[in-house]
Amino acid sequence: MDFSRVELSREDKAFLDEARKFLATHVTEEVRRRDRETGDNFDEGVHLAMGAAGYLEAEWKPESEGGFSRVRRRIWELEKRRFHVPWVTWGTTAMVARSVARFGSQELQNEVLPGVFSGHIRMCLGYTEPEGGSDVATCKTRAVREADGSSWVINGSKMFTTGAHNCQYVFLITNTDPDAPKHKSLTMFLVPLNSPGIDIQGIRTIDGDRTNIVYYTDVRVADKYRLGEVNGGWTVLREPLNVEHGAVPPARDGLQDTSIMMHQAGFLAEAVDKAAARVAQPGPDGRRLVDDNSVAYRLGRSVARLEAALSTPSIFGRVAIAQTMRDISPDLMDILGAAAALPFGADGAADDGSAEYCYRFAPLVGIYGGTLEVFRNMIAQHVLGLGKPAYAQPKQAV
Repeated sequence: MDFSRVELSREDKAFLDEARKFLATHVTEEVRRRDRETGDNFDEGVHLAMGAAGYLEAEWKPESEGGFSRVRRRIWELEKRRFHVPWVTWGTTAMVARSVARFGSQELQNEVLPGVFSGHIRMCLGYTEPEGGSDVATCKTRAVREADGSSWVINGSKMFTTGAHNCQYVFLITNTDPDAPKHKSLTMFLVPLNSPGIDIQGIRTIDGDRTNIVYYTDVRVADKYRLGEVNGGWTVLREPLNVEHGAVPPARDGLQDTSIMMHQAGFLAEAVDKAAARVAQPGPDGRRLVDDNSVAYRLGRSVARLEAALSTPSIFGRVAIAQTMRDISPDLMDILGAAAALPFGADGAADDGSAEYCYRFAPLVGIYGGTLEVFRNMIAQHVLGLGKPAYAQPKQAV
């Protein structure tokens, strides 16, 4: 792994200063407090400000089309993370917008993309179903084409449609041929969320995040909102799934995250830093917690686990980060004592709720984009060549 530093040009240093000034102006303490309280992982004011300043379009487009250079893209990504910009809705929007640009008609692109760049159009993912778990190809939400072929009628429900209440469209996977094999029965749509028959109901997760269950009852969608071929939805879906899984090739210049989940890892890194600062402070008796060998050992082990996870690439890093967050967040809370159980903003919180938030966040990080068990099976099958697991009950000897 290359740990060399990138020397910034005068222009890039100016961009770094500009980005920090912009984020300090818009990502205020009030924004962070409100985001933690709502669990939205989205702030419309910040999002629209980034759109108006041209940051959303520059982040989405390649440098050849007016987007960020590789160095400035990396600067922008890292500074957003340091300021804890509410990010989830832009992440899903940018991902879906690439599918719209690739598979959508020109009419649909003209309807959607300008608003994506201004920040006024946001898009979420309609994959998981109440009975489907991580296997999105088992989709039962039905889309039936009307007789004249101009529109479709959709019925079904989706779980964990994060951001739906802040979005204008959902990237929806549907079943258009229930008699076909599951990967050949799927069709993708970009469904306007203001369509009659859509009901969005909020769900609060253990870490305080807001996600949604969305019901589709006789929702009529024009054929122009179809992405790709009928029953060819797996082709449309494959690339966004690869991005969500972290199964993307590394950049030759090294100017990218080693794996996905680095945003979440940023919260864990902050929690480790705050714990280290806290245990190094003398108590009323003049003693420091870190002078206890067991505390020093456990903190050092946490730092080592974190650094290893941050350095682990691709899909392996996705597993390492999620597992490390599960493993070391309770250790950090134990080291800091009872006050570490107090949440963000509470008087007397040992580390302003950092470790406590990671402790509640960790189970969700192990589920996003598929459970850790799914990813471990993917590694076992496709990297180690161990074959598919056998879930059937063993036959009883006669």
